Order: sequence, then structure tokens, then C-alpha cells
Amino acid sequence: MITVVGIGADGMAGLGATARAELRRATVIHGSRRQLDLLDDSVTAQRREWPSPMMPALEALRDTTEDAHVVASGDPMLHGIGATLVKILGVERVTVLPHVSSVTLACARMGWAVQDTEVISLMTERPHTAIRPGGRAVVLCRDGADPVIIARLLTESGRGDSELSVLEQLGGPDERHREGTARDWAALDPGDIDALNVVALRYLPDQRQGSVLPDDAYAHDGQITKQMIRAVTLAALAPRPGEVFWDVGSGSGSIAIEWCRSQPGCSAVAFERDEARRARLTDNVLAFGVRVDVRGEAPAGFDGAPPPSAIFIGGGLTQPGLFDACLAVLPAGGRLVANAVTAESEAFLARHHSESGGRLRRYQHYSGEPVGSFTGWRPAMPVTQWALLKGEPRP
Repeated sequence: MITVVGIGADGMAGLGATARAELRRATVIHGSRRQLDLLDDSVTAQRREWPSPMMPALEALRDTTEDAHVVASGDPMLHGIGATLVKILGVERVTVLPHVSSVTLACARMGWAVQDTEVISLMTERPHTAIRPGGRAVVLCRDGADPVIIARLLTESGRGDSELSVLEQLGGPDERHREGTARDWAALDPGDIDALNVVALRYLPDQRQGSVLPDDAYAHDGQITKQMIRAVTLAALAPRPGEVFWDVGSGSGSIAIEWCRSQPGCSAVAFERDEARRARLTDNVLAFGVRVDVRGEAPAGFDGAPPPSAIFIGGGLTQPGLFDACLAVLPAGGRLVANAVTAESEAFLARHHSESGGRLRRYQHYSGEPVGSFTGWRPAMPVTQWALLKGEPRP
């Protein structure tokens, strides 16, 4: 049995009787150096510091036949090692004794309801994933540099008025709480921030929008899947929480970004061969704080990318070998959606629909525009869309 004990910055003094008794009866305790140093002399167990990388040591616990203890920060089930051990060993072999989490403490200091506050962890993600168009969040930081990096990213994306609080050593005798705008923090030296910190953020201006965004929300060169077509494309792709998506011929990245915005935990890989568009795509990814891996030309950039649950081909459809390469990497049950506006691409989709089935649809929308003192309808280019569920039997 593995017992995971959560501990706060106040050390043994903040633990309940059950947690203290577990640590005092332990023979071996695993943890980081900072966590192990919080234990007092009443704990006589052998202390083993986690190596780097840590995962092999966690895997080794699978074969242990004796009780082992792990000490972890705060609530081990909140972006912590407790959840990792349960995944590796199974819930029947892991007991977790949680402490008050840094998120709960931060919300208590800020006067925020925990259930109304987003939690963002930078332990395994890049700092730009903490950027949001509005709302409030508690960000779990890796070190003292993260708060300043976040502040600079917010300022560069036009959100410098965001209210940013840095809370250090929460619950301990050296707790410190400092407030300011993102613009203020962006100019500071990160060397003054304790490595054990979380950031509480209220994003300003609040520009949250749940539906598909307008075209001018993205930096683009005119070659962008328009808002109305983007909406029906997302409907065909049918994102589900935690899924990985490939956007082939991504352009501005609008489809990949909308995918990531649509469901919790969604991420994307965007393939774009044009260097200028790739740079613009990267800027859009940073501005929206989404998890998109930007790569070069497809299919050359496929190697090493996480396997997709869905693929969208927005450009290069008639490029020799591209479609076949996309279909080959898509698992059974995966979704493939392709849009076409040229006669050649339409013929390509019509042929594959005839051979493989799926759904073939055509969309066209009209915009009301001035005609003298009146209003007339101006048609956009029609878009043909083919959607295929791999392995689905033909009707």
C-alpha cells in the first residue's frame, strides 16, 4: 500500500492527527527535498528524495511489496502526485490523506468562491496557457519566474490591466501576498518572488465569448475559414473533452484554436508550410492561451506528433499523398473533415465520397451590403465539406 500525505508550508504543525501518525509510523518516505525538509524529528523514516526525471521512480513503486509513504504539497489529488500514483498503481493500492490545497488557500485570501475559479497548472504546461480572455483563475506556478512571464504575456496581448496577485508560501509563517496589474508585474525582477507561489488573476478586459469567434478576433492575411463556415466545421469535427486534433493547412490557426476553446483539456497540432502564416499562427496561439503545437509542412511534420482523434484538412487537399497520409494516421472511429472551394478540390471530395461514404455537404452564406441607398445580398464563395468517420460502414 502507498500512502500519500499532503503537507502545507506550515509543515507538521498543520497536519491532522491521522496524517502525523502515518508519517511517524513510516519506514520509507518519498518526496521532494522541500517537502522532506518540512518533516520534524518525530519522523524517523528513511527519506528518499525524488530523482529527476521522477516517473521511473514512481513506476518502481509498482513492484514494492512493503508499505511506502509519499509526502506531497497540499492536496495530492489536485494536479498532484496522488492522481499520478492512482493512475499507475490503481486506486486499491493508494491511500491519499489530503491537506488544504494552495488553490483553496488562495481563494480564501482573495475572497473568491472556489467553484467559480478556474485552476491552471504550469507544472507540465507552458506559461502562455495561463492566458484567458476574461474571468478569474488561480495559476499553479513552477517557480518565481512564472508570475512575471505571465504578466508580460498578458501585457503583450492587450490585457495589461488584468489584476494579478502573487501569493507566496501560502499557509506558512513566511506567507506573503502582493497585488498589482499585469503591466506593473511585467516590469519587475522575478528574483524577488519565492519559488513556492501561486498567481490569482482577474483577466481584464473581459472579452469572453462562448460561441465561434468573429474573423477579426484572429490575426490573418485574408485566408481564413470564415466564422459561419468555422461553426459548421466545428460541428462536423465534434470535439470531446481531452481530445487531440490535427489542423492540416492551418493558416491562421482559427480551426485549431476554436477546437481548443470548445472543450476542457482539448489540444491541437497545427501544420502550416508558409513561414509568415506560421508566425502569425503562433501569435494567435499565444494570444488565446491554448495548447497548440505549431509545426511545418504536412505530412513531413507528422513524425512525433501525438495521435489525433480528429483531423481537418483546410489546405493542400490535392497535394499528392497528403490525404492518404492523414487517413493512415487516423485511428478507427476518428473523424476526418475536409473543406473545398476550388473545382479541383470539390472533384477530389466527390470522388472519395463516392468510394468511401461519409457526409458530403455544400454551404453558402450571403451578407447584406449597400446597393446605393438599398441593401443587397453578396454571396461568399460556396464551401463543399466532406466528413468521414473512419471505419463507419457505408449506408
